[in-house]
Amino acid sequence: MSPKAASDPKRTRPRIALPRAAWAISFATVGVFMGIGVVSPILPSLADELGGSPAQVSLLFTSYMAVMGLAMVVTGWISSRTGVRATLLIGLALIAVAAVGSSASWALGPIIGFRAGWGLGNALFVATALAAIVAAMPGRRSRAITYYEAAVGAGIATGPLVGGLLGQISWRAAFLGSALLVTLSFALLAVVLPRTPRAAEPTSLVAPFRALTHRGLFSVAAVSLLYHLGLFTVFSYAPFVLGFSPAQTGFVFSGWGVCLVFASVVAAPRLRGSVGAVPTVAAALALFATTIALIAVYTENRAVVTVCIVVSGLFVGVLNALVTEIGMHVSPVDGATAAASYSFVRFGGGACAPWLAGWLGEATAPSVPFAAAAGATALGLGALAFGRKSLPPRPRRAVSGEGDPDRATVGSPSTIRG
Repeated sequence: MSPKAASDPKRTRPRIALPRAAWAISFATVGVFMGIGVVSPILPSLADELGGSPAQVSLLFTSYMAVMGLAMVVTGWISSRTGVRATLLIGLALIAVAAVGSSASWALGPIIGFRAGWGLGNALFVATALAAIVAAMPGRRSRAITYYEAAVGAGIATGPLVGGLLGQISWRAAFLGSALLVTLSFALLAVVLPRTPRAAEPTSLVAPFRALTHRGLFSVAAVSLLYHLGLFTVFSYAPFVLGFSPAQTGFVFSGWGVCLVFASVVAAPRLRGSVGAVPTVAAALALFATTIALIAVYTENRAVVTVCIVVSGLFVGVLNALVTEIGMHVSPVDGATAAASYSFVRFGGGACAPWLAGWLGEATAPSVPFAAAAGATALGLGALAFGRKSLPPRPRRAVSGEGDPDRATVGSPSTIRG
C-alpha cells in the first residue's frame, strides 16, 4: 500500500457489506411498494371496463391507505407477540392473496375490498420492515434508513412501469404481476430471515398514540401527512388528466420514481450533511408545492404536466428520506413504535386525497384538485415550524468515522427484536 493510501482514512476504511437479512428485507420492500404504483396506470382502464367514475375508482387508493394507516397502530402490538419474522411473512401473505383476489374480481366493490386487505398486509410489513432493517444494521441507523427509502422508491418507481406494461394486456395481469413478486419475496424472507423471539415486554396498543404526544414526532407526522396529500393527489388523479395509455402513464410515473430514488439515495444524504435536515425539508416542501401548483395552472398541457410529475420525484425523494429519518430520531420511543405512529398519520390521513381529488375534479374543474394539493403541501411548512425547536437542525458527526452519526440521540437495537 502506498504511503498516500495509508495516510488517507477514506482509502483504508473497509467497506461494510450489507447483511443478508437487510438485502432480503429491501427486496421485499420493493415488491410491497410496487402495490402503490401498480394501480395508477390502470385506473382509467378500470373505470372504462367496470363502469366507475374517477372518484369511485380512486377508492382503490383510499381503502388501501385508510386500512394501512389505521392498522399501523396495532402492528407493534402484533409483532411484539408474534415476532418480526412472522409479522413480515403474514403481511406478505395477505398482500399476495389480496392481489390475486383483485385480479379475479369482476366489479369495483370486491376490488376495493381486496385493496383494503392489501393495505392491512402492507401495514404489517411496512412498520415492521423499517424497524427490522435498522436492527439488522446496528450502529448504522442513517444508512439503514437510506437503504429502506431507496427500496421504497424503487418499488414505487417500478410499480407504475410494471402496472403500465402489464396493463396493456389487461388490468388483471397488473395485479397478478404484483402477486408474483410478493410471493417471491415471501419465499426469500422465509429462507434468509432468522427466526426472532417475541419481545420480553409486549408493546401496548396505546404506545403509538403516546408517541405522538412528543412535539417533534407529531410535527414530523403532520408534515408527512400534508405532503402525502399532494403526492397521492398526483398519483391518483393525474392519470385521468394525462389521458395516456397504461404503458405511457407507467413510463411517466416510472420516471418520477427514478428521480425519487436518486434524490433519496444521493441528494438527500449530501444535503443533510451540508445544509441540515430541517432546512432541506423546508426547501423541498416549498418546491414540491410549487410544482403541484404548476400542474394546476397548466392542467390542459400534457407536456408541462408530464415534466412536473417527473421532476416532483426529486422533491418527494428528499422528503421521504429526511422526514422519515427525522421521525425515527426525534422521538425517545423505539423505532417500531415511532414508525407505527408516524405511518398512522401519514397514510391514514392521506387516504382521503385520492377520493377527494376525484370528487373535486368532477364537481368543479380538473385543475382544482391540484390547487388544493399544492395548498396542503405548503401548509407542511407551518407544521415544520411548529416542531422546529424539537427537531435536530443538523446531524451529529461520527467520531473517527465509525458508527452512526445519529446513534447518540436514539437507542438502537443490536438485534432484530420481536
